[in-house]
Amino acid sequence: MSALPDGLLTPRLLIGGEWRDADEGDTFDVLDPADESVLATVADGTVDDAVAALDAAVAAQEEWSRTAPRERGEILRAAFDLITERTDDFARLISLEMGKPLKEAAGEVAYGAEFLRWFAEEAVRVHGRWMNAPAGGSRLLTVKKPVGPCLLITPWNFPIAMATRKIAPAIAAGCTMVVKPAALTPLTTLAVAQVLEEVGLPAGVLNVVTSSHSSAISKTLMADERLRKVSFTGSTPVGKKLVEQSSEQLQRLSMELGGNAPFLVFEDADLDAAVEGAVLAKMRNMGEACTAANRFLVHESVADEFASRLAERLGAMRVGRGQDEGVEVGPLVQASAVEEIDQLVTDAVHDGATVLTGGAVPDGPGYFYPPTVLSGVPHEAALVNNEIFGPVAPVSTFADEDEAVRRANATEYGLASYAFTRDLDRAVRLAERLDYGMVGINTGLLSNPAAPFGGVKQSGFGREGGFEGIEEYLETTYVGIAVKE
Repeated sequence: MSALPDGLLTPRLLIGGEWRDADEGDTFDVLDPADESVLATVADGTVDDAVAALDAAVAAQEEWSRTAPRERGEILRAAFDLITERTDDFARLISLEMGKPLKEAAGEVAYGAEFLRWFAEEAVRVHGRWMNAPAGGSRLLTVKKPVGPCLLITPWNFPIAMATRKIAPAIAAGCTMVVKPAALTPLTTLAVAQVLEEVGLPAGVLNVVTSSHSSAISKTLMADERLRKVSFTGSTPVGKKLVEQSSEQLQRLSMELGGNAPFLVFEDADLDAAVEGAVLAKMRNMGEACTAANRFLVHESVADEFASRLAERLGAMRVGRGQDEGVEVGPLVQASAVEEIDQLVTDAVHDGATVLTGGAVPDGPGYFYPPTVLSGVPHEAALVNNEIFGPVAPVSTFADEDEAVRRANATEYGLASYAFTRDLDRAVRLAERLDYGMVGINTGLLSNPAAPFGGVKQSGFGREGGFEGIEEYLETTYVGIAVKE
């Protein structure tokens, strides 16, 4: 068993301020994806546990909503300071439970903590408006109120950032919550909850239910009229099911779902910058990110050079256990991920693609797949029409801007997109023509706590981060006041 950081983790449920075992006493194991050993044994919460957590959130909601915004902000700021102080411990925990290299894990800690600081500042900036009615005789007042108890369902790939991106605005807005972290990586969320408890978050505001029964828990809680909001990050098929379930109680929803991000490289692009941007956009978190570049669409005049340079960069990256010095690429999260990616690569080669680097599953233990670049990938290949979620870069070509945009938009997804060009006019056109919630121009890194994160089409709806992020947790009440003129 790999050693976890001391004192950072309580592997039990947090319900109403009490750390407790699951109702039926069941547990599940969290594995280290680098060697398949057991990292920790965690309480396996039941539907009854989830209902108890919602009971606690409902009981705490009224008092929490009346808490001064400054007090809520100070709690978030204190949590930011404490997590930042414990960066090394959090980075090691993230690296152990989901595989990413320590340096990258430390970057995620900084990114995740920043949501706490950002929404600490936004907590005191929630405001409505006051105006005279156009016809006179009354005043129109709008008031922002917390939406109420929330269910926050987080994915496994960014354990701290996905937790804080949802928890922080809920706290800032005055909402209570039940958090259901992914069963593959629940440890970091538990550690975040422990920090928030340390800095004085009142009992019942944040409740955490770790469980291997995700669908049963979400279905039960979403059928409860007391639950007023659901925020989910995960796959599009699961998101669709949750949207369907929400209709019974008409809950507010934020859905951050799948992606199939295009990465466009035009003939006038700075190829050095494009390759570096491609490494960032493709290899962050070993490609296990909804914003990861999935399709490299490169102008036919520079495609061979770009693919060759990218293969050289990715082929030189060191693969290994995330905690080992010098490792740049850790394991994938589970065995099925390796199998699915390997099948996509095999099918692409069968369809005519050429492997420039990587492309073969190494011997175990661990769930490793090497950085892989393929050139000449047909546009109809499954590799470019499915979310890869791994370190594989398929390169295809286009002849002109219209074709590039058409191919980039030829997907049901619409989360992130990237384009490299030195033509300012083209950059503006692309920002307007690409059918995505986020467009990166001459950059491979889009995520920023100060910016609204989210997509269109089947990548979901709602925004996390930025000024827009707190609005997802607020309702608007209009008050009409008659006035004698």
